[in-house]
Amino acid sequence: MERAEIVIDTEYISMDKLLKFSGVADTGGQAFMMIEDGIITLNGEPVHEKRKKVRPGDVVNIDNQIELTVVQE
Repeated sequence: MERAEIVIDTEYISMDKLLKFSGVADTGGQAFMMIEDGIITLNGEPVHEKRKKVRPGDVVNIDNQIELTVVQE
């Protein structure tokens, strides 16, 4: 599994923006499709909200292939 830390300088980042910012999704539309397909989890729970708030300390898993840990700058 590929793992990466994503550094943000805000209180939170929305899931769609996180997927684009990390390079997992090329476009917002692609990020939305990934969420709709049910391959995204946040702290082990499935994500169904396109603009779900992701905060420092959260772990996002994409299709059990990529794990992103969000950290505060």
